[in-house]
Amino acid sequence: MRIWLHIGFEQTGSARLQQVLDDKRDKLIGKGILFPRSTGAKNDTRLFMAVTDPDHVDSLRFSRGFSDPARQAAMRAALVEDLRREIEQHQPHTLILSAAQLGASLYRASELDRLHGLLGALSDDIRILAHVDEPARLLARHYAAQVFEGRSLPLDRELAGAGAADWWQACVAAMPTIDPALGQFEETQGAPFWLDYAALVQFWEGRFGAGTVSLRPYDPTVFASETFTDEIRECFPIEGSIGKAAAAAPDPEVSAAWTARARQLNALLIRVLERGEHHLPRPLWRSFMSELRVPGAPIDPGSLSAISRRLALADRFPALAGLKTPAPQPDWTEADPTNGFRASQYLLAFLYRIERATKAEAEARAAPRPARPAEAISAEARALMPPQALANFEKLRRSPYAPHNALGSLDEEAAAAPYAPAPPRILAPGSSGNVIVGCMKNEAPYIVEWVAYHRAIGIDNFLIYTNGCEDGTSEILDRLQELGVLQHRNNDNWKGNSPQQHALNKALKEPVIRNAEWIIHIDVDEFMNIRCGNGTLDDFFAHAPEATNVAMTWRLFGNNGVKALSDDFVIDQFDACAPKYCPKPHTVWGFKTMFRNIGAYAKMSCHRPNKLSEAFRDRVVWVNGSGQDMTAEAAERGWRNSTKSIGYDLLQLNHYALRSAESFLIKRQRGRALHVDRSIGLNYWIRMDWSQSRDITIKRNLPRLRAEYDRLMADPRLRTLHDSGLAWHRAKADELHATPEFRELYEQALRVRLTETERVAYALALDMES
Repeated sequence: MRIWLHIGFEQTGSARLQQVLDDKRDKLIGKGILFPRSTGAKNDTRLFMAVTDPDHVDSLRFSRGFSDPARQAAMRAALVEDLRREIEQHQPHTLILSAAQLGASLYRASELDRLHGLLGALSDDIRILAHVDEPARLLARHYAAQVFEGRSLPLDRELAGAGAADWWQACVAAMPTIDPALGQFEETQGAPFWLDYAALVQFWEGRFGAGTVSLRPYDPTVFASETFTDEIRECFPIEGSIGKAAAAAPDPEVSAAWTARARQLNALLIRVLERGEHHLPRPLWRSFMSELRVPGAPIDPGSLSAISRRLALADRFPALAGLKTPAPQPDWTEADPTNGFRASQYLLAFLYRIERATKAEAEARAAPRPARPAEAISAEARALMPPQALANFEKLRRSPYAPHNALGSLDEEAAAAPYAPAPPRILAPGSSGNVIVGCMKNEAPYIVEWVAYHRAIGIDNFLIYTNGCEDGTSEILDRLQELGVLQHRNNDNWKGNSPQQHALNKALKEPVIRNAEWIIHIDVDEFMNIRCGNGTLDDFFAHAPEATNVAMTWRLFGNNGVKALSDDFVIDQFDACAPKYCPKPHTVWGFKTMFRNIGAYAKMSCHRPNKLSEAFRDRVVWVNGSGQDMTAEAAERGWRNSTKSIGYDLLQLNHYALRSAESFLIKRQRGRALHVDRSIGLNYWIRMDWSQSRDITIKRNLPRLRAEYDRLMADPRLRTLHDSGLAWHRAKADELHATPEFRELYEQALRVRLTETERVAYALALDMES
């Protein structure tokens, strides 16, 4: 087995490469190539954290609880076991690993020895790969990224180092003392020793062997394109096609003025923290950075021409000849932060939030800790969960990420009066109103309920795409179109990586979308649960009148002990769900976006609109399900809420990903609309079958849902098509029960009994997010 180890860098497209490898994971497995999950969800951060010296604590190890050498060693042992198990399962001829931190952080021989020992136990054929850019260009981007993680020193140090005889050693010798409480990490405050590519190659080949290291030029246009997969095929190398990649927008560059502001504030924040009297959580620090934003040009790489001359590429790396040196400019000086900016004034403005965080930290430390239970984990969970999940549980149960329901004020188990019927909506001439665009495949038993429900709360139109349907879904939608309820489009001839994205791209050209007031992309297993006023969209909009984008956060609903498939209302059958506070695993707080049709974004994707127009940058207002502003966090990227932005008080998106156990079997058999080449097995059940919390708030809609449902089903043709689709699903469930593979999956799923904390720990082990 050959191991390809991609070592970076963060500013040369590592995240893009890892995303595409993740998207193509199943296709790669079919070719005998493993991009493992055990080392990290996408970026193999577990591998990086496992091999650093015990005293080399970086921000990742610190934030994820592995600063302690004993915990780090336990994590390393679990990683080795998990990786071996994955290799044994798939028997690949090629293993691809990618951790941007490896190239940018490892400079100690002891760390490289540890990495070599870990990988060498798996194979003696190891190749190292890095994508690089012209040094001055890369330094400009890297410096800005460091500043927004807390760097307090300007670029003067790097410019002075250009005259050093040995760039690598000069940078290493100047590394700061690591102090996590002050945000002092080598990766954040240190100079980038690795920009000396000749020394980088020498360092890695000194341990892995001559000729094992390859450097490839970074081309942002290539990385962002759909044909980026061609670059991946050449890198590793891979025979045959792996399809195209979804096009990606290039990472936005921050202005030099904004960088200067952030750097100057960092210097003052560190001085405050050095007194030892204040606590500054990392999310709060980052929020300060976002509030300093000003527009302008990024740092000009030409002002770092001394670095270009010192680390010239042409003679030493012919393969990098295409990386053009920027035209020389006057030597770098820190940009004018503009508008009379004074870091001290901002520090005073932020101080009350720092003091509030300090007080909260002190109270948390002083609060009595609950007694440790005699049995920390159930016997059933201990027998079921793998070692990594058990380790996750021990770490999780006392951490800030432990799940609970102490969020918001709504009593979700108290019965409430049913909502009143909503008056008919009157649309302006030419407007299609509030429009849902969705994709379906084999959803016949659930369509009419979903359509009736959303019509009852204020949805005016639907645009539904289907592909590969066998159960009568397309015929039901055609009949609803004949009845004037929705518009249906066939999507069998989709192209690209997913039928869903192909449909969303086409939808933007449809009149019903072009003329919409609000656009919502949700699936048939997702119900908008409006928890204010009379439970309609207009009631929500009245609570958030300035919003242009609404992040509707999932609340995941489990199977509620329901085994048999039926067409009883989904919102009535299933009320067991995830707790409101559940920041891990990431999928629990995923969101879908409802957005005002103002032309702010050029693309519609699964979770959100993308490609924000510069002209609308200051006009978009994102709110969460409690109507609270989260623009700084979500305006340009992101598909899930954080602890800072979570909120369910006014609106949540009930996500019934499983429904009954038999429905899950059928879903497992047909795959998913977005990722057609990924299977859904027991892992999916473990991630989605939340059962300890309860939320009945959506049931206030049952009377008006029933009225609209009965009105639609009064059409004899629609009723016949619905009944036929339900019969198809029941026959399919019987067929799967008779198949050993699916019968075993069904029985395994029903045996899984986990508490919320146990489920989080297990899900983290499956997704390798720990």
